Amino acid sequence: MPTVTVIQPTIAAEQNTKIRCAAYCRVSSDSEDQLNSFMAQTRYYEKAFEKSDREQLVDIYADEGITGTREDKRDEFQRMIKDCRRGKIDRIYTKSISRFARNTKDCLKNIRELKSLGITVFFEKENIDTAKLTDEMMITIMGGLAQEESISISKNLKWSYQKRFEKGIVNVFSAPFGFKLNNGVLIIDKIQARIVEEIFDMFLNGIGYQRISEICQNKYKAYKDKFSYYGIRYILSNEKYIGDSVYQKTFTTNNLPYRKIQN
Repeated sequence: MPTVTVIQPTIAAEQNTKIRCAAYCRVSSDSEDQLNSFMAQTRYYEKAFEKSDREQLVDIYADEGITGTREDKRDEFQRMIKDCRRGKIDRIYTKSISRFARNTKDCLKNIRELKSLGITVFFEKENIDTAKLTDEMMITIMGGLAQEESISISKNLKWSYQKRFEKGIVNVFSAPFGFKLNNGVLIIDKIQARIVEEIFDMFLNGIGYQRISEICQNKYKAYKDKFSYYGIRYILSNEKYIGDSVYQKTFTTNNLPYRKIQN
């Protein structure tokens, strides 16, 4: 009759394995107020897990000054998702759905993938836990509200820009070649201005964009990167060189994902 030998495990299985948790934080601009909020969020999660018997903090993933409407622009969010796929995380904590995503489609896609990996997400502000099956409808609603909030903010910004334009208040963010920017005011750079005049003279004498580009790149090597074919075309078509200024040459679409296109 065969004998059965029972081999006992050499290492006892850990009875009380802690849940591996991650925290995701995000602020959507790099203003001082938002950065203070960012630091407050990270400190909050660091302290929250210090004395927990059931959960341990694996990592804090924090995107700073990043929009929530475009998932591909959030490096830390992408790193967190990769760690989830590698089996490093069991549960994610985040302040609210709007911190997690402001695009309903991306929000639901990620929630469903995480659930398929056995990972739950807890949204503190809305008190929503994806471990509860009835929460998906709530996530859809809250994700939609977060998306509408993002669209509303975008519309308010556009409105404020238009009102400033109507009052003649314009913020200049960059100076074209030939100018310097001083407290939002364009000032002529005398050295560069002479080069701009030379470019216009060459064009008026029948020399084309490509030839002007070659001449300027050879003659003014310090500014070589400014004098590509398209750089020369931009200079010759920029109304600022005749004292005018046209704004809203491009505009951002109203629907997600936002795209900047020619007006």
